[in-house]
Order: sequence, then C-alpha cells, then structure tokens
Amino acid sequence: MRHLIILFSLFLASTSWGQDAKSIVEKADKNSRGKSSQATLKITVVRPKWSKVMMLKSWSKGTEYAVSLVTSPKKDKGIVFLKRKKEVWNWMPSIERTIKLPPSMMMQSWMGTDLKNDDLVKESSLVTDYTHRLLGKEMVNGLDCYKIELTAKENASVVWGKVIIWIDTKDYLQLKSEFYDEDGFLVNKIKASKIKQFGDRKLPSVIEFTNVDEPDNKTILEYIDIVFDKPIPDAYFTTRYMKRLK
Repeated sequence: MRHLIILFSLFLASTSWGQDAKSIVEKADKNSRGKSSQATLKITVVRPKWSKVMMLKSWSKGTEYAVSLVTSPKKDKGIVFLKRKKEVWNWMPSIERTIKLPPSMMMQSWMGTDLKNDDLVKESSLVTDYTHRLLGKEMVNGLDCYKIELTAKENASVVWGKVIIWIDTKDYLQLKSEFYDEDGFLVNKIKASKIKQFGDRKLPSVIEFTNVDEPDNKTILEYIDIVFDKPIPDAYFTTRYMKRLK
C-alpha cells in the first residue's frame, strides 16, 4: 500500500515569506517518504452500529511503486494491492486471481473503509496535477501550520477539484487536509495526531478520515511501525510476486 501520508506530496508556487512554498512541502515530503519505506499498519473502520479492524504490511519505493498485504482478519488475509506507476493490481487469494483495476474503480471504497482506491494508490499526482497557493498560517493541534491550497489543473485527470492542507512550520509534519469536489463542496476531511519518533524522523502515527455527509462514519489508520530507506527487492513490486508476500 502506498502510505496514506504520501497523500500530501506537493509542489507549490513561491511566497513572500522567508522560504518559498515549494521548499516547505519538499521538506514535508522528504520527512514523510524516504527513498523507500516498510510499515505495519492498523486500520479501524467505525460505524454507528459496528466496527472492524484490519492489519496490513506495506512496502513502497519512491513515488511509483507500492504494495500492501492484508494480514487480518482471517477472511481478508492474503489480499494484496500493488501499484506500478499508473497501473493498479489486486491479488485475491479466495479466487487465486490477479486483477488489474480499471480507472472506473478508483472511486470505489477500499475494503469497506471510508477510503477510496485512489486514496491508497494515488493514481493522480498532487505534485503535477494541481496548482498551489499558500493561504497563510493557522494553528492545528496547538502547532503553527502553513495553510496551502491546491487547485486541479484544467486537463488533469484527478478526483478532487481542490485540496487544502496544513503543514507544521517547525517539523514539517502534515497534520490536516480537506478535499473538495469539482463544484467546490467539501467532501472528506483528514486529521493526523499522536506524533511519534520513527527511526531518525518524527511523524504523526494516527490518521483519521471522515466524510462530511456521514460524520459518524470514520476510518482510523495507525502506523505501528515504519522503517525508512531499507533496501527492498524490486521483485516485491511485480505481479508475479503478489501471492508470495508474507
């Protein structure tokens, strides 16, 4: 799975403040990504009358290669999602088939959560498909943050018409984001919390997703562990290796 913190990889226009906006998000991106990453994650889906928990392992390399393995619950164990550049693949052990996901499936719910397939694999690029503007500064969780607006380029094939994010001015942590449709209506919100030290870097360990139309529904993603810049074999990011992931 391409880590949900890569949702905030951005490119911005310059500003009149001491550093330009591009350098702000480049620092945030460098802090959250690394050349490669390996993670263990817990995903909790919350509904008014029920909830469920999933565990996953994920590996990523750069911006174009990512793979995730569902390790629990038992009925979903072994399901794999793979991103290779603009292609997305799904291994289903129950039917022993590898399926290539068409673009039409990008807005479907991922594994019954509040996330879409596009949220996990990020078929669209917040770096190249949007224009960017620094709106000012605001406090988030008691931290001073840059508030940044992204507007979809006219010919870009993207889900969101506009995205607004908040990046901590001290440690360049990505703490909050809002996603708007093409008509300018707010659809989804994301907030990050519980900052932890992972190796040589500090990151939020919990990310909560909510839908504006269904505020009682939420999906909470928790990073149990993340290791950056450890070599990962190229074979991990091939379709033939999907069913061998452990």
